[in-house]
Amino acid sequence: MVFLRSPKPWQLPEQVVTSEAAFLSRRRLLKGLIGAGVAGVALPLTGCQQQVITDGVPTQGTKGLAAARNPNFTEVDRSLTNEQLAATYNNFYEFGNSKHIWQNAQALPTEPWKVEVTGLVNNPRTYDLDDLLNTFPLEERIYRFRCVEAWAMVVPWIGFPMNAILKEVEPTSQAKFVRFTSYYDPKVTKGPTFPPSQFLPFPYTEGLRIEEMANDLAFFAVGIYGHTLPKQHGAPIRAVLPWKYGFKGAKSIVKIEFVETQPATFWNTISPNEYKFEANVEPDIPHPRWSQRKERLVGPGASIYDWEEVPTIIYNGYGEYVAGLYS
Repeated sequence: MVFLRSPKPWQLPEQVVTSEAAFLSRRRLLKGLIGAGVAGVALPLTGCQQQVITDGVPTQGTKGLAAARNPNFTEVDRSLTNEQLAATYNNFYEFGNSKHIWQNAQALPTEPWKVEVTGLVNNPRTYDLDDLLNTFPLEERIYRFRCVEAWAMVVPWIGFPMNAILKEVEPTSQAKFVRFTSYYDPKVTKGPTFPPSQFLPFPYTEGLRIEEMANDLAFFAVGIYGHTLPKQHGAPIRAVLPWKYGFKGAKSIVKIEFVETQPATFWNTISPNEYKFEANVEPDIPHPRWSQRKERLVGPGASIYDWEEVPTIIYNGYGEYVAGLYS
């Protein structure tokens, strides 16, 4: 009997994905260059390294990460976004409203770091950075990323599924939602020039229904492109929800709180008619100021208008996993 494989909407042929052997060889080469002068000493893949600067931009975090590829998420229907482009085209409102806030974001202090998990749970926990990297088995997932502003990337995240936290802390039956709170210190995270930060609901918060957090796609990222997160990507831990618009992915999380009622969130509070709490990628539901039927793939062009434009797919192509949450 012959089985025909029907590709998923997000899948890319395996032959165009960098092989694991080549990927690991590149990591070892970088570490060899960084460790030049220490002849004969082999560095482990998870060993510390200097932050890598490409054309003046911190594109890599401070540690390489070993992670098995999740076989369900090794393919998408487009190429990975260039790492330097991904590192220099970001939203991080705590550091400004420009797309090029990577310089400001380098002020983010990431050590020491604590993530408090609290609220309606049987086993509240506080994790430090070592816990985040070592308690949960890390895996690599290649996900589409879709911004509400109608631009898109493809990113190889490293992290662990959110449901791993659920199993550890055991939410009570009263817990219906989860709220994520991001790092905030007005002396460091100065926010945008306009409107002034004092008029905005900082710290940045986001939220999910408990069923959404338990979904197989929901992910906590601690790394990207084979290393820990650079600060502009939301180091040291951020939420990744590939079927939702990117603003749902809270960066630099310091608190995860389980609550009974739908929590207020940053963008839904500022402009509820533009930024819904649910915020799923839905091409037939326009943003009040633009259509969501198409998206532009972040590329090397001089501006967003030079980038390739493609149709937007419902739930960003992940309907197989999440459509049942909204039926």
